[in-house]
Amino acid sequence: MADGKTEYYQDKKGEWRWRKRASNGRIIGASSEGYNGRKDCEKNANRDGAKDKWEFYTDKRGEHRWRAFASNGRQVGRASEGFSSKRACHNNAGLNGWPG
Repeated sequence: MADGKTEYYQDKKGEWRWRKRASNGRIIGASSEGYNGRKDCEKNANRDGAKDKWEFYTDKRGEHRWRAFASNGRQVGRASEGFSSKRACHNNAGLNGWPG
């Protein structure tokens, strides 16, 4: 889990979303979808990442990213930025619940 904090906010549609910030203020993870209620959003942000399926990939710019999927196949988290190395991407995923 991140050593910073998790922020909860409502998007333009009025749906709840989360984003995790490191202690330096940088966003290190974010929800992949909006939620009708804040409690559902909080539940998603604090889920046990060990039960999720984690996917690591290289984007069109050649940067490394991650996505997390719940057992029902829905995407529940993603990297908020690309990383120059797999190691940095894995470190970021670990801050967001990836068990390694």
